[in-house]
Amino acid sequence: MRKTMIFMLAAMMLPLYSLQAHEGIPVILSMHDRAQLRNQWLQKRLDTVIPMLMRREGIDMWIIIAREYNEDPVFKTMAPATWLNARRRTILVFFDRGEKKGVERLAVARYDIGRFFKGAWDKKKQPDQWKRLVDVIRERNPRKIALNYSKTFALADGITRSEYETLMAYLPESLRRRVVSGERLAIGWLETRIPEEMEVYATICRIAHRIIAEGLSDRVIQPGFTSTEDVQWWYRERIRELKLSTWFHPSVSVQRAGEPGTTGTFASRPGPKIIQRGDLIHVDFGITYLGLNTDTQQHAYVLRPGETDAPEGLKRALAVGNRLQDILMSQFKAGRTGNEILKHALEQPKKEGIRGSIYTHPIGFHGHAAGPIIGLWDQQEGVPGRGDYELHYDTAHSIELNVRVNIPEWNNKEIRIMLEEDAFFSREGIRFIDGRQTELILIR
Repeated sequence: MRKTMIFMLAAMMLPLYSLQAHEGIPVILSMHDRAQLRNQWLQKRLDTVIPMLMRREGIDMWIIIAREYNEDPVFKTMAPATWLNARRRTILVFFDRGEKKGVERLAVARYDIGRFFKGAWDKKKQPDQWKRLVDVIRERNPRKIALNYSKTFALADGITRSEYETLMAYLPESLRRRVVSGERLAIGWLETRIPEEMEVYATICRIAHRIIAEGLSDRVIQPGFTSTEDVQWWYRERIRELKLSTWFHPSVSVQRAGEPGTTGTFASRPGPKIIQRGDLIHVDFGITYLGLNTDTQQHAYVLRPGETDAPEGLKRALAVGNRLQDILMSQFKAGRTGNEILKHALEQPKKEGIRGSIYTHPIGFHGHAAGPIIGLWDQQEGVPGRGDYELHYDTAHSIELNVRVNIPEWNNKEIRIMLEEDAFFSREGIRFIDGRQTELILIR
């Protein structure tokens, strides 16, 4: 217990450093201690988030069905840290017995699921797993039975067609009429962050920020030789060295004076380029650690001989990007839909002459996570469906956007500043989880 508490303090509160201290990377827990911490979070989430959501949505039974290697995305976030997949067919059942008795958690499966779900199927007594599930439902007589199907949210559409059809065939008509979509339960579970997670999320974002800074330095980049592709693969290797993983391949691109165009379109990535002095480098980078994800876009400038700072035009362009971040975040209000936030956030930039686009998304258990989408790069008028979901407290979001600015020092060439930083929205307001880039990284 004492050892566990030490590791928790290291991850949550204290600015401790491991053997990588000289490199500026915060302590990274061992695999064993990561599992312990994640299981503690899971226990707290099941005890607090599930009752809140089921009562908020008026659902008294929620059933999640998963098959090995084809798991419901929600199931993957409810399994113990040592369960990398479902076992055979695993069925989770939540039944809300009311405020006093709380939410019952059962597993209609061959096993208990850790200490989190009590096994509710004895195959010797009832060989048919589906019949046992129907018995569990009948015994509790729920008013509404939620299943994870959704036309709008992929993360809430976890039940496969065959599993849905089989269950409906087993259910009597009286129970079939009670089946409803568990879409809002699934999204609510995935998007809600508990305080214990947020204590550590700052460290996770800090690790990502410092890996980005390592890659955007002369330890990695030799102007005239190193390519953008070289830096991308350096990031992949560095992530593995730190025993971390990523949810997408990093992107590295350059903009430079004397060349037409910006960093290219969003529909395709630019090809590899040799990095030169005077280049503006853009990085899109994320890591996965302790089941949580980051998503960050930052910029660096490669100094020319004799330069000690970036051109004023580039620094001003970054400031314009920061201003659009501020405008967008000022519109985060609980209950507003993603489309409403987008509409309000695009009004002020027009008044200020800012040419920008907003395409912000939730982040958490997934990179492009559950919750309200706030614009897409090719849908600045709003996003039907996913943009109609409302903003809730205790949720994390990647503040992603870009601005187009002309640079006087580059013969008035238009460039694109693309920024992305992770933020947390709570009753206290919205804040960046580990700050944001307000100055260009300089590569000397």
